[in-house]
Amino acid sequence: MKPVTLRNLPPEIAKLVRKEAERQRTSINKAVISLLQARAEGRKKKQTKTTNYDDLDALAGSWTKKEAAEFDKALNSQRSIDPELWK
Repeated sequence: MKPVTLRNLPPEIAKLVRKEAERQRTSINKAVISLLQARAEGRKKKQTKTTNYDDLDALAGSWTKKEAAEFDKALNSQRSIDPELWK
């Protein structure tokens, strides 16, 4: 790859790069590469990350009519009241 020159780097970014180079005990160039790689990997993970919810929203609209009818049939048997149990 051809060399890349960065101009007009904001002071806060330059400070961040210097601190990263000191932390890694490496050159400014390697620190910039490391920061860019970390950012790129973070974006990739963010794009592929799936959110897991603890509710049933993901199921809404996913059943076929037959599956929904079978579910309702199963619930109907559970919804009947047994008079013997309520004496």
